[in-house]
Amino acid sequence: MAVAALAPLGSALAVAQERPVEVVSLWADARSDAQALSTETGQAAVTLDRSGFEVYVAPKPTPTPTPTPTSDPSGEEAGSARAEPVRYSGGGSSSDWLAAAGIPEGDWGYVDYIVSRESGWNPNATNASSGACGLVQAYPCSKVPGSGYDPVDNLSWANGYAVGRYGSWADAHAFWTANHWW
Repeated sequence: MAVAALAPLGSALAVAQERPVEVVSLWADARSDAQALSTETGQAAVTLDRSGFEVYVAPKPTPTPTPTPTSDPSGEEAGSARAEPVRYSGGGSSSDWLAAAGIPEGDWGYVDYIVSRESGWNPNATNASSGACGLVQAYPCSKVPGSGYDPVDNLSWANGYAVGRYGSWADAHAFWTANHWW
């Protein structure tokens, strides 16, 4: 009984394996339809009606809230000229930081190459002329969520930067070796 039920399935699979499967995205399929339509009608291009979209923008709150300065542990107000950034003193190893930042272990060699040249794995490294900070010398330091001097925050930000800007840590490494910056 089971053989009789599976026999049609087996023959359908055999036929499916004889024919190549073509994967077409919805966009590519629509594009080919539009091109076919333009050649059939003799039109140079097909215009699309985009008037059916609406955009909602949230109104600005009234009155606009004013941020209040906070103070750091030294008692100085944030944003004052004398306030020093909070430096890292938490310890840990580079492999602990890389793992906590979510960087795949296969990319650690590329990260090590870049960080060794940028800061020598010193989380408190600061470029005196530009103000770039931390392990990967983020510039400006304020773009790192959390603290630019916290190695996990710095590496987490760098992971997004490397993948977003270069496509991968391998490509970021290739750029660094060619240009000596990234």
